[in-house]
Formats: sequence, C-alpha cells, structure tokens
Amino acid sequence: MQSDNGEPDRAAHPGIFLTNEAGKSDHQPAGRCVDFPVSVVLPAGGTGERTGLQTPKQFCSFLGRPLISYTIQAFERVSWIQSVVVVVAKENTDLMIDIIQRFQHGKVRVVAGGSTRHRSICNGVLALGEEGEDEGRSAAADRPKVVIIHDAVRPFVEEDFLYKIAMAAKEQGAAGAIRPLVSTVIATTSEGYLDHSLERAKYRASEMPQGFTYDVICQAYQRCSESDFEFGTECLHLALQYCGTNAKLVEGPPTLWKVTYKRDLAAAESIVKESLSRSACVITGASTGAVTLADALQKAVGALDMELDVIPDLTGDNARYLLKEWNFIQLSVGYSCLSEVEAINVMLESESKAVGVLRLFLWVHLSSTDEPSVSGRAAEPAAIMDLASAAKLRNILLYGIQLHQSKRWERSALRVAEIASALIRDRSPALVGQLLQA
Repeated sequence: MQSDNGEPDRAAHPGIFLTNEAGKSDHQPAGRCVDFPVSVVLPAGGTGERTGLQTPKQFCSFLGRPLISYTIQAFERVSWIQSVVVVVAKENTDLMIDIIQRFQHGKVRVVAGGSTRHRSICNGVLALGEEGEDEGRSAAADRPKVVIIHDAVRPFVEEDFLYKIAMAAKEQGAAGAIRPLVSTVIATTSEGYLDHSLERAKYRASEMPQGFTYDVICQAYQRCSESDFEFGTECLHLALQYCGTNAKLVEGPPTLWKVTYKRDLAAAESIVKESLSRSACVITGASTGAVTLADALQKAVGALDMELDVIPDLTGDNARYLLKEWNFIQLSVGYSCLSEVEAINVMLESESKAVGVLRLFLWVHLSSTDEPSVSGRAAEPAAIMDLASAAKLRNILLYGIQLHQSKRWERSALRVAEIASALIRDRSPALVGQLLQA
C-alpha cells in the first residue's frame, strides 16, 4: 500500500523488532494470554518480478540476513506461536533449509509450494494437519486451533496485532487485517476513459496477516474450485463463499506494509538499522578513567536518542548482553594493546545464537600523545584492519576511535558519542577497520 506521495505507508519504529533473543519474547500484552495452539503459514513462493531483481525478494539480504529470516524471527519471538510453516517453490527448498539452519530458526518447517498462491497456502495448511504423524501421534491432536497466514515479505508484524487476529479468528472463524485506502479507486472504460470512482471512505485495503480456525481454512480449500486455485487471491473470500464464515476485520498498524519494489528493500534496511541503533553496551574493564568516560558518554548520547548500558565486562550476569545486544563499545584507557579487542571478538563469535544480523563492535582507545607500543601491538591502523577483516567474515563490524587525553571530558565525550552514533546507525562496511580520530 502506498501513501499519496507514492511511498509505502510505514512506521519508523516497528515496535520491539529485533530486540529479543530469537525464539523468545519478553513482550506479552498486559493481561492477555493465548491459551490455544496457534501456527503460521508463510507463503514464500513468489518470483519477485516487480522488484526487477534476479533473486526473489524474500531471499534478498540486507545487514547479513535474508528478508524472509526477519519475518520468521518476528513470529519466533512470540511465545504462544507453536510452529511456522514456510512454503517455497520446489527449486528453493534447499535454499530455505540452509537459511533456517544458518540463522538457527526453531519451530520452522519447509514445505514445497504449488503453481499458484492458493495452492501454496493449501499445501502449508495441509502440512499443519499432518504434524505429529511422523512420531506416531494422532494428527488431529497436534493441529492448531488457529492458523495465521502472512506474507513472507511483511517482516514488521507486531505481537499485539497478531494477538488481535488470533483471538478474533478463534471467536469468529476468520479474521483479517485492513488498512484505510489512501488513493481513490476508479473504474475505466475499454477506451481508457474514466467510468466512475468509488467513495473511498466506504472501502478498505485487505492486508495480511489473516487468521482462521483450522477447520474453516481447511474446509474452504477442500471445497473451492479449480478456478479459485488458479486465479483467486483472497483467503477471506474462500472462507465466506465455501464455509459461510464472515471474517472479523481488524484495522492494522502502518507496519504491515509489504516489500514489493526494489526501493522497499532499502526502506526495510533503513528501518532495521534504526531499530538496531537505539542502544549499545559499553564495556569499561577495571579502569577508573574508562568509567569516567562512560559516564560522560551516557550523558552525551541522551541527546542522540540512544541508550547505553555500562558494564565492567561480559562475564557472569553480564553475559546476557551477548544475547540481547547488537552494539558493543569497549573503552580502553592508557597503555593498551589489541588483545582486549581480540578477547571481546572471541566472545561475540562464540555466542552463535545471537549471530545473524551484523553486530557492531567499536573500540574507543583513550591515549596520551606519547603512548608507546605495548607488546609490539599498539593501536596502529594496519593492526586494526587485520582484526576487522577477520571479524567481518564472522558477521562482526569492527571500528576504532582514537581519543587523546584531554581536560575537556564533556567535549571529548560528545565527539566520541557523535561518531559512535553515526557508525552504529549507518553500519557501513566501507569504514570497517578504520581507526578514526576524535
């Protein structure tokens, strides 16, 4: 869906997107509980012709992760969703399995799609009905009460709205997302002239996600015609026509927008970057000077709409930051060698559950102008570049900032905060390995 200026209607902040460990959720709507099984079908068999790219858009990557992986993650973080079925074209089955393994997606199953959208969704629904048979259990016992159908290229769906769809589907048999029309819909004559227009206030755009009780969506596909399979696009219509189930329509947020064109991939990347840039973990070690600098940095980044958590190290209880944070800033004061940087790198690499999106590691070295080399490895550009090149292969963006001792702590901290904020926001591969001067 597009706004009047031709750009996708989107929100700048997609809720809690990418702030939790995959497969877990700290965000449960207050006072709400889903006490029935819910599963998801993600049709992902499209060719992406409108993007003009050779790779289908759902498999296009940004920030080190394919688009469909972001969508899967949006559902994995919802604790009450029990399984996700991804339906892909047969020729992309191995690619999808590789994505699931590489990014350690849990509760996800890959199913081969059909020749049309409805055939693919039907395959996904039937696969949900077969769950448990391999283990000798009754398939009926493992069937979900509600099935949510969502587009693989709508990565910013939020838990609050999924809850609304799931509850409405359970109560009514079917539910679907809608959004206001932002453009007037017109009909044309065969000669290309205006015939008539529709009153925009009376109509809505049908969006995803849509939810159904398992029995309704399964029966709809069992009863629908070959013409529906070949040319139909609206699941809610099938539920109404073949099951007599009138869907509850729920107005959705702007974050439901769909990646359709090439420019939308850039927009999605921008949203993810902004989501990732809101916080960072600052590691001070045992240095009093580093703690003083960290306090000054905390004050400075307040004006940059960013939060810093300051910790001495990443051991013990502080190891949880390896799971939940994407940006790390290590402060080194005085005579410091690069072994500190290497140690943090090893910790980031070892926590494989958090690898997926490119993580950022910024080394801030506060030194005096006459500081000598330690162990033959001072903060030299060549040494930083070597470490950064190796880290980049493991999904870590490493940068360095050289800060010289100054009596004007506030001014120095503000300069470091501005550079750090820009690096974290832009996540530019071109600057990896640079030793910037603050």
